[in-house]
Amino acid sequence: MGDPNRPVTGYPATQPPPQPPPATTYPYLAPPYYNNNYPYQDPYTAQCNTFLRRVIAVLIASTIITGTILFVIWLVILPRIPEFQVDSLTISNLNLSNSLITANWDLNFTARNPNRKITLYYDEIAAAIFYNSLSIADTTVPPFFMDKVNETAHKVSFVASGAYVEKWAFDGMGKERTEKESVAFNVRMVARVSFKAGAWRARKRYLRVYCRDLLVGVSLNKSSGNLLGGSRQCRVGL
Repeated sequence: MGDPNRPVTGYPATQPPPQPPPATTYPYLAPPYYNNNYPYQDPYTAQCNTFLRRVIAVLIASTIITGTILFVIWLVILPRIPEFQVDSLTISNLNLSNSLITANWDLNFTARNPNRKITLYYDEIAAAIFYNSLSIADTTVPPFFMDKVNETAHKVSFVASGAYVEKWAFDGMGKERTEKESVAFNVRMVARVSFKAGAWRARKRYLRVYCRDLLVGVSLNKSSGNLLGGSRQCRVGL
């Protein structure tokens, strides 16, 4: 018998099965993340939005700075609205007939500039005399200049020659003359004014002056009269 420990000859020795070559590994790239709440924007659009935000921020900052400077100037200058006062109002040659009025009015008023650092320039001054809300006669006032803390007196004349007035106004003036022996008139003035303080000059503003309930004593048997109750302060606004 043969030796059992002796290797068998004539057959090839058993070999382990071949192994496949190692696979080449590549880095993993995560897919891009999209948020549904913020849609995707290309870089050009994002740059435009950034530029617009910067422009808006600059405009806001400029507005705030300009407003602050103007506010500081206003605090330093402390501008005040001019004052107007009616000193006298006379009427003459008054005639009311057939809804027509003929009369002459002479108005004397005083304008005051209460500002200590601002001078005033008045131009394009329009004035009118009213009965209630009805304009009866109008005129213009010559331009004038007012220095700091200064006042100046002016005279304005109005003329109505056979001017038509509405029935309610015609009857109202006749009733006042009969019952009160006076007629109440209103005076309105609109002036374009420039405010100047040193090198600072504000844009021109429209100044509105309203002097109401100016009682002029004139009865039925008189054609002339004067302001009753002394001088009257007017309401002034920009």
